[in-house]
Amino acid sequence: MKCFHYFKEKKFRIREERSAPELKETRKSDDYSGGDDRVIKSSCSATSPRGIPELFEEKAHNLRVFSFSELRQATNDFNRLLKIGEGGFGSVYKGSIKPADGKGEPTVVAIKKLNRDGLQGHKQWVAEVQFLGVLEHPNLVKLIGYCAVDGERGIQRLLVYEFMPNRSLEDHLFNRAFPTLPWKTRLQIILGAAEGLAYLHEGLEVQVIYRDFKSSNVLLDENFKPRLSDFGLAREGPLAGHTHVSTAVVGTYGYAAPDYIETGHLTAKSDVWSFGVVLYEILTGRRSLEKNRPKTEQKLLDWVKQYPADSKKFGLIIDPRLENEYSINEARKIARLADVCLSKSAKERPKMSQVVERLKQIRQVTEEEDSCDKNLEDISEPEPVETTEKNTEPSESWKRRMAHLEKLGEHVDGASRRRLIIMQRAKVL
Repeated sequence: MKCFHYFKEKKFRIREERSAPELKETRKSDDYSGGDDRVIKSSCSATSPRGIPELFEEKAHNLRVFSFSELRQATNDFNRLLKIGEGGFGSVYKGSIKPADGKGEPTVVAIKKLNRDGLQGHKQWVAEVQFLGVLEHPNLVKLIGYCAVDGERGIQRLLVYEFMPNRSLEDHLFNRAFPTLPWKTRLQIILGAAEGLAYLHEGLEVQVIYRDFKSSNVLLDENFKPRLSDFGLAREGPLAGHTHVSTAVVGTYGYAAPDYIETGHLTAKSDVWSFGVVLYEILTGRRSLEKNRPKTEQKLLDWVKQYPADSKKFGLIIDPRLENEYSINEARKIARLADVCLSKSAKERPKMSQVVERLKQIRQVTEEEDSCDKNLEDISEPEPVETTEKNTEPSESWKRRMAHLEKLGEHVDGASRRRLIIMQRAKVL
């Protein structure tokens, strides 16, 4: 995870940084348009929604607790050949674990091992355990269990997830070693990712702000269905009566909302901005930041501004690997949606539930257009006529009709006769 920390020089009151394990106050998903400095006293009472720690206490029993020796055996002593990923948190290995009761076939899993030298690694590890111990959605990665050992060899912190065989969206968009991701598959992935974010923002009794939405955190299962992963930076949304959470800025450069970077005010609309960036990555096949390109093309959002969705030159930004196998009308609609998500004012950005509905509408309209086009093709293209050897020459009955017409033609005027001759040659009759 390539993270950055932003330290604002201006003096303003910042509440103590609190990730999931340290949250003690209950929170409520409320109006979270952001940008408001006012401190409003919460009217929460005993009826307030519970926070992640309280919810985790109810569901913690669903997670399996592994011993370090189990996971070391599962990864062949963390063999480098089994390493499938690496980030700021640590390394991820492909492994195989036995069922808890020892019966049945082993399960293939992904095992994330905390880098003991990583900054704030333990805090992010606890946050991920608590969030994923509570969250349940088809578009979020499933946490199977964890390992926490403080022994002679030091602190060991590991997480065990379901295995995602098709790696990440980032791999398929930017790594030329992978086949080109088809257009319809891209739309399927981005819709599923949007549904995952909408669930975090609006589908729970407590709001969750992901804070690190990017293509590398969108994992793909065997059917290319997306799963959001890596919840180490996730935070609960603002308390009831507040518009934002004040926090030190962390995240990945190129994906963080400018209002969040400038003020440290975190809202669900910060995730919406990040989603808009990934929409343009889907369209263009380019990363949010590519320093090896010409200066005017290094920052994706600056580059695409030169090719508005409604302009004739818009098609120039579409991923060339698609080789025109996409719908230009659909691409324009996706770009317009991305532009709204990237509105400078957080208040003008849509909610993720609205984004989901818009993506569904775009897909539905396109499917109807495709169906209509297919029906027109079926109507306009006549059935092929089989040509056999026996009908390559005029039939005897046709010859007799033509002779009879010619005889009749001797008694008609010149104009009618010419018309008759033309009809004969055209074999209309």
